[in-house]
Amino acid sequence: MAHSERKKNILKRNRLQRTNKPKMTPNHPKKKAVVLAEQGHKLKLIRFGAKGYGHNYSPEARKSFKARHAANIRRGRMSAAYWADKFLWAGKGGKTRQPAKGQRRKG
Repeated sequence: MAHSERKKNILKRNRLQRTNKPKMTPNHPKKKAVVLAEQGHKLKLIRFGAKGYGHNYSPEARKSFKARHAANIRRGRMSAAYWADKFLWAGKGGKTRQPAKGQRRKG
């Protein structure tokens, strides 16, 4: 199967508009988002972000995530950590949901 044909099939099957554009997946049982990553002629469907519990997107949590996953983020757009960093933990323009009032850190 040709590259362009394969790409078109994957995009259609996963209801994506284009490559390297992440999308939230509300009906997926485990993962929060999906992206069809393309680098040269390599295609890879990547699901990322854990579902099932609330995230803490506070500045402290964002800093910890980036430090903890720095090596995987550096691997580039063919890794789930890269897309989670870019789409879920982006800071300004990314997700901004704060933890529940009872879970916020005091001090």
